Amino acid sequence: MSRLSARMLSARTRRALRIAALAVATAALAGCGILPKQETLALYDPTPQRGAAQQTAPTTANAEAPQADWQLQISRPYADTMHDSARILVRPEPGELQVYRGAAWVQPAPDIIQDTLLRAFADSGRLPGVARRGDGVSARYQLLLDLRRFESDYEGGATPNVRIELGARLVLNADNRVVANRVFDIVTPVDGTDVVQINRAFQRGLGEATTQLIDWTLMEGLRDSKRRP
Repeated sequence: MSRLSARMLSARTRRALRIAALAVATAALAGCGILPKQETLALYDPTPQRGAAQQTAPTTANAEAPQADWQLQISRPYADTMHDSARILVRPEPGELQVYRGAAWVQPAPDIIQDTLLRAFADSGRLPGVARRGDGVSARYQLLLDLRRFESDYEGGATPNVRIELGARLVLNADNRVVANRVFDIVTPVDGTDVVQINRAFQRGLGEATTQLIDWTLMEGLRDSKRRP
């Protein structure tokens, strides 16, 4: 065999070995999960529903709640980075916060709460008008909210509880005075550990939190109106 033929054979051999090595490396990356894979998400909507079939809490004011003659603005709740998200949070152990894999809310938790409250206040018929802050609607009072907890919490048990914790401030828009403030902490047992069961508990808990917030807002607004000349 000539020297030229030997060099050509050697070059082809080296090129074939490089291609084979690249193929093996690519297969190894895929096998180790380094290459990105698209995650499939199941979307859940915790907004309370009316009717016995859903077995959820009512979302409007109690019968004894007062009628108001003023309009209300509702701000989007403030939340930290973890809670200002569409991921469903869980505390498997105290001080440990995780998310349910493959599951998410239909929108971030603060938007769920704001939309739920807007619908519930409007459906209650106790106010002449209710709107989001920034919608251009004039209102006497503004409801400011801090979302502190919106998660399931095992608390050392075999099944979790759903916990919704909201800090609320009712503010008089004329002078930005805080009329009243309160923390709402709603704990709702879950029937199991499945995300579907957890979503149902969130529906019940959010319904209870909404009813309490409506009653409190109307009562505090009435008290403030009586104090003012």
